[in-house]
Amino acid sequence: MEPYVAIRPRLVRLAYGLLGDLAESEDVVQDAWLRLNRAEEKPEDVEGWLVVTVSRLALDVLKSARKRREEYVGPWLPEPVVDADPADRVTLDESLSLAMFVVLESLSPAERTAFVLHDVFGVPFDEIGQAVGRSPAACRQLAARARRHVRKKAPRFDVSAEDHRRVVDAFAAACAGRDIEGLLAVLDPDVVLRTDGGGLVKAALRPILGAGKVARFLVGVQQGGFRPVMVNGSPGLVRDDPPAVYGLAVRQGRIVEVDIVRNPEKLRSLR
Repeated sequence: MEPYVAIRPRLVRLAYGLLGDLAESEDVVQDAWLRLNRAEEKPEDVEGWLVVTVSRLALDVLKSARKRREEYVGPWLPEPVVDADPADRVTLDESLSLAMFVVLESLSPAERTAFVLHDVFGVPFDEIGQAVGRSPAACRQLAARARRHVRKKAPRFDVSAEDHRRVVDAFAAACAGRDIEGLLAVLDPDVVLRTDGGGLVKAALRPILGAGKVARFLVGVQQGGFRPVMVNGSPGLVRDDPPAVYGLAVRQGRIVEVDIVRNPEKLRSLR
């Protein structure tokens, strides 16, 4: 049990990188551990075996989830990880930001698995091949194709955590004060805003584009204030009433993406 406790956070983080859902990720990791315990012959490399098994199980879940996400009401965003305790659950950095998950959704399940396992977690291609059911060379090609797509689409982070927090704080103050000019000062002209309500709460059904439209939308829906938190490893915001998590991607001192999760089924970490 002790080795499992030690590596469990990494396994959950790996599964979360593929699925964007903490509950499903924890179930996958638990399933892999049960399979290990039931195995008549225990592998010499327990961690390697668990990485491959978790990846394979997560890939199966991802394939079945794609149909559900095609029918999802409005933009799909992952379950945000808010102020996670690294000793208990899963630690994240900007490589698994809410904005990055939007890009990952556009990859095929095999491309996403190869990219996340290799580029984010450093898993060798021979182990990825075991998880995906392809040769290491084929997995290398999958990762390369996914990498090119990610480089074109993913936001590039070029600010320190302190500068990121300063921009986020200015955004929060402008929203709370319904200050259009203040918002325009921190929003990139080409900013994109997405809201995920999952059809369960009121939310924009399509992404909102452009600083003017985004600022007016934010002022129009603003209720109450915010509290600063870490969202998927980067400075973000939480609004408690009505509950929502804000992930903010910052580049060159301006906010380029605003991702708002309002779906109550994805706000477990707030509770």
